[in-house]
Amino acid sequence: MSKYTREDIVRMSKEENVKFIRLQFTDILGTIKNVEIPVSQLDKALDNKMMFDGSSIEGFVRIEESDMYLIPDLDTWVIFPWTAEKGKVARLICDIYNPDGTPFSGDPRANLKRVLKEMEAMGFTDFNLGPEPEFFLFKLDEKGEPTLELNDNGGYFDLAPTDLGENCRRDIVLELEEMGFEIEASHHEVAPGQHEIDFKYADAVTACDYIQTFKLVVKTIARKHGLHATFMPKPLFGVNGSGMHMNLSLFRNGENAFFDPNANLQLSETAEQFIAGTIKHATAFTAVTNPTVNSYKRLVPGYEAPCYVAWSAQNRSPLIRIPASRGLSTRVEVRSVDPSANPYLAMAVLLQAGLDGIKNKLTPPAPVDRNIYVMDKEERVEAGIVDLPATLYAALTELQSNEVICAALGEHILEHFVEAKEIEWDMFRTQVHPWEREQYMSMY
Repeated sequence: MSKYTREDIVRMSKEENVKFIRLQFTDILGTIKNVEIPVSQLDKALDNKMMFDGSSIEGFVRIEESDMYLIPDLDTWVIFPWTAEKGKVARLICDIYNPDGTPFSGDPRANLKRVLKEMEAMGFTDFNLGPEPEFFLFKLDEKGEPTLELNDNGGYFDLAPTDLGENCRRDIVLELEEMGFEIEASHHEVAPGQHEIDFKYADAVTACDYIQTFKLVVKTIARKHGLHATFMPKPLFGVNGSGMHMNLSLFRNGENAFFDPNANLQLSETAEQFIAGTIKHATAFTAVTNPTVNSYKRLVPGYEAPCYVAWSAQNRSPLIRIPASRGLSTRVEVRSVDPSANPYLAMAVLLQAGLDGIKNKLTPPAPVDRNIYVMDKEERVEAGIVDLPATLYAALTELQSNEVICAALGEHILEHFVEAKEIEWDMFRTQVHPWEREQYMSMY
């Protein structure tokens, strides 16, 4: 990410004819919010004097304590390339502060920074993330509403004309590169209409900022192509869902703490302890990494998404895979995460889980190097493999019984997250779905 000073931002806003600035932040559910100001108010924003009503944001504060400050992170300055007609629009990502000048405990970005300080106190200097977000493209109808009609019949790594999303995907890549992203790969995914664009890893906070920006760009450019992009984990029955694999690595003064050239698999003791912590707390952090009712339609056997808690350096069916690269690229890939997750909260719980393994010197179970999907239940039990939660309700139960993962969210976020998700589950549980009418209307 580029480094910007106040003077840089003021100068660029004039040179590039910027007319509006979005002061952007993320609520507890992972939704991007923003307060848009005219460029005439830029100095006030850079002086950290912009306030907003926090009581109107999901899971923030009650109406009697609503005033909150938006403190922009200058390094997140970006001018949106597609907004040139009547003056451009720029963006600054903000942290949320209380009126007394303290970080707001309900701000997911600030919460991740809090957990990172715990990491630094343990002697680590960086926690890096390389995300792999997937998404579907559906056609829009004449009213501009999304349909269930896909715009291609492509499969994994297919080319045009089978992959009709290629031009849209290419335009997304071009916009991202113009905004400073370093794109590593772009391709069609397994399911028709499904795509993946991978960008270079970054430190945890920056990478989460990238994910939120990425979602915004993908949706914006897709609409220009008459398409609707969705990061819903499982929009279609019978095909693969969309994941967001998280490639994680801990560093200590520029050295990858997960790499040991003389160890088994060249994984350091720190890496094994991190894996052990991730496995120990996997059922609890799933409510955060897979936070919707729909997330659990993806976590089923047969569609490449992991539904069993295990690890391996050789196959892709477990929750955790260790990619082949070593040296500075040694990393732990957590494959269960989906793109509906709030990235700041997901990174906080994954880091806290791994740090708990390091603090307590946990030992991981033996790696499982055979296809878990073909193992029966007895074989899985014998191998010590447990299932991930099968529903959002089960995941919330696991979350609330786990002190380590609760601590990763903090009291404020935990309370409001659980409350919102229990409402979501109850709405789903009490709704009558088309499948039920198809099955039972004539039978009974």
